[in-house]
Amino acid sequence: MGLKKQLDAAAQWAKRTIGTLYYVSRHPGTPWSAKVMALIALGYALSPIDLIPDFIPLLGYLDDVIILPLLVGLAVRLVPKDIVSACESEAREHPLSLKKQWGAAVVIVCVWLVLIALILKKVLAAVHG
Repeated sequence: MGLKKQLDAAAQWAKRTIGTLYYVSRHPGTPWSAKVMALIALGYALSPIDLIPDFIPLLGYLDDVIILPLLVGLAVRLVPKDIVSACESEAREHPLSLKKQWGAAVVIVCVWLVLIALILKKVLAAVHG
């Protein structure tokens, strides 16, 4: 399979998966732990900030190839199969518009900033403490 076909297949998988995770996170039967994991996976997938920046050759895309599927897999494992199936159907029937959502981007950036601030606080406390 050519690189373009692989990238197209990966993009289609990501779009379907993001839609499914969105509906999983909103489903009333989804356990709270699965909702949290689905929201983390969604936040990571839609985040404008990557753990490893994409401009770093090969490594930049490694986090998207490894971390995102792991987060998605964990989120899906925490949800009963019948709910996942219902949410997959919902995602097919009502696909999400993945146009730029500036409000969501602001929230995601704020979460990243808070996490970075907490990590820096811990590191600085360890260095100075």
